[in-house]
Amino acid sequence: MDAMAVEEELEATLHEFGARHADLTSILAERYAHIRDLLGLDEDPIQERRLLIGAYFSHEYSFQSAALFNPSIVEHPDQSGLARDELRFAMSLRATGEGHISSICFRSGIVGGAGEIRVDPPSHFATTPRRTSAARLTDSYDVAFSPGTELDERVIFPITPPQRNGIEDARFVRFVEDDGRATYFATYTAYSGREIAPEMLRTDDFRRFSFVPLRGEAIRNKGMALFPRRIGGRYAMLTRSDGETLQLAISEDLQVWNGTNEILSAAEPWEFVQIGNCGSPIELPEGWLVLTHGVGPMRRYCIGAVLLDLHDPSRMIGRLRCPLLAAAGAERNGYVPNVVYSCGAMVHEGNLILPYAASDTSTRFAVMLVANLLAAMV
Repeated sequence: MDAMAVEEELEATLHEFGARHADLTSILAERYAHIRDLLGLDEDPIQERRLLIGAYFSHEYSFQSAALFNPSIVEHPDQSGLARDELRFAMSLRATGEGHISSICFRSGIVGGAGEIRVDPPSHFATTPRRTSAARLTDSYDVAFSPGTELDERVIFPITPPQRNGIEDARFVRFVEDDGRATYFATYTAYSGREIAPEMLRTDDFRRFSFVPLRGEAIRNKGMALFPRRIGGRYAMLTRSDGETLQLAISEDLQVWNGTNEILSAAEPWEFVQIGNCGSPIELPEGWLVLTHGVGPMRRYCIGAVLLDLHDPSRMIGRLRCPLLAAAGAERNGYVPNVVYSCGAMVHEGNLILPYAASDTSTRFAVMLVANLLAAMV
């Protein structure tokens, strides 16, 4: 293409797609930089030609076109400007697009003292982070989003071979050390298209993230959930190594987990096929509240609950004998029907705030009094 043709095609491309992206010229320039060594050029062409080459090697991807589901919710790191009984939350979601590729995206909002929920309107833009770690041939890596991006614009897309087909079901938890320092962790499932691998990410501000694989005998299945603090000076994790029981793992090291103790097995028909957790345990004065999921006839997923001893979480104090939540009405229809599922809830002002997915398609909220939930356990 001669110079005039390049200018005309670039102008048309920017006109047609510019309003759909926060900074399209920077995206195209970065894309050119990614592929320039594959082009066999003796020297870089002028800027307009570089941008157009970047456009020819780019395309849009609708990362949540198939589903937006399996949420987890934690206290937002920024609690400024709120009323006395309000709490700002950060919510992660599993977004699934073309090819059933899953990524992590976010929403924010505020929950009031009576359990009322306001979700902030999402941005029209989406952005992925830049990899900031030097090593390229490793599954441990760091990424960072541009400082000016909003939380709901940030999308963590799979980039390593174990994640090739998705980062699934992130269970975020606000972890507080003994000295009061808070850090956010999330366990998730990396899916290569054939194999699964439990992994973990860490962040202090939801802008910079560090990713590491998990190792050890206890790392054998999906659905690991970290306790929000150390117990007896050690880390604790819920695991589901066999799909039939819920287990407890204890470790001195966040990355290495060996040995488990069974703490819960299926007891009711609605959980005979499979049992697991719905996110990290929630600390209450009465004990550790663990939301569970159970699978019963016709692959119907329900959410249940158990209470574990605060000092010895291997000991169960009580459990619900019937589901806390089950798909009803329109919730039964979707990408995967008859499913309700969550990756993490929170308690605020005596209310359990439970975001949940309906049939792997959309996300809703349930709110209930913790006292009523505990009273129903046996």
